[in-house]
Amino acid sequence: MNDEINNMTHPMLEQASSIRRNDEPKKSSSGRTASSGISDLPLSEWREFEEILTDSLWLIGDRDRSGVHNAGYHGNFVPQIPYQLMRRYTRPGDIVIDPFLGSGTTMLEAQRLGRNCIGVELLPEMAEHSERYVQLQGINEEVHTEIIVGDSSCVDVQNSVLVSLESMGRTQAQLVIMHPPYHDIIPFSDDQRDLSNAPTVNDFVTKFGDIVEGFSEMLEPKHYLAIVIGDKYVNSELIPLGFHLMSETLMRGNNLSLKSIIVKNMVNNRAKRNLENLWRYRALAGGFYVFRHEYILLFKKVK
Repeated sequence: MNDEINNMTHPMLEQASSIRRNDEPKKSSSGRTASSGISDLPLSEWREFEEILTDSLWLIGDRDRSGVHNAGYHGNFVPQIPYQLMRRYTRPGDIVIDPFLGSGTTMLEAQRLGRNCIGVELLPEMAEHSERYVQLQGINEEVHTEIIVGDSSCVDVQNSVLVSLESMGRTQAQLVIMHPPYHDIIPFSDDQRDLSNAPTVNDFVTKFGDIVEGFSEMLEPKHYLAIVIGDKYVNSELIPLGFHLMSETLMRGNNLSLKSIIVKNMVNNRAKRNLENLWRYRALAGGFYVFRHEYILLFKKVK
């Protein structure tokens, strides 16, 4: 079964035209790979990489279900997001950290792309789920993965991540991908440490800042931290979670500068599925617009 999984490839992302996946770095005619420095994409062959998105609007079609990827976990993000981020901002053998591992999408994609990955997951049952899928996908002896069960805002957990980095021969990671709960839109557990149970938006933002503060310290200078987040609508008011987290990250992150705000389309949203007419009526009656997007906030550690 593992051979079948390893031979599967991503479905194409959908943008203005069909684009293809190509995991292997291309080389110039000299046989040497000239890249942007933090990735293995050869800039001399930039026209060849049609599958790499460079616009700030990402129109992604159906989620990638190849290999062991699945949409069974409510709230997980599409694999195409970590795929794009890892291709742009890492090389094979680099380390990616995901402080909100969830169902393991980032780790599975890292494994497929030859990147090492450390994930933190609050819920033991979700950590076990992720571990099963990592094993199911197949073990690559050159790729190291580790799942730490605990609260990402806890100093002891952050210290465990540092120990994991050292075990992989590094002191810092080359990419941090964060996909937190969109506050209380989806309650993931009854655990009061869960960000989806934060009593107020301010509590949510502050605790997220604790996590950014700790994990940005682990990021290698000149490398990137990405936050995937959407807004929410409560009591006839838009709550711009994305902008709140952006401000908190700039205030509390370690030497982070904002590089891009990417807007990604949201399709086949489970909460709105088969309710298109109802939501259209609600929008017309309430004077608002139905969410069709989320943000990917991209920060660079400048020093």
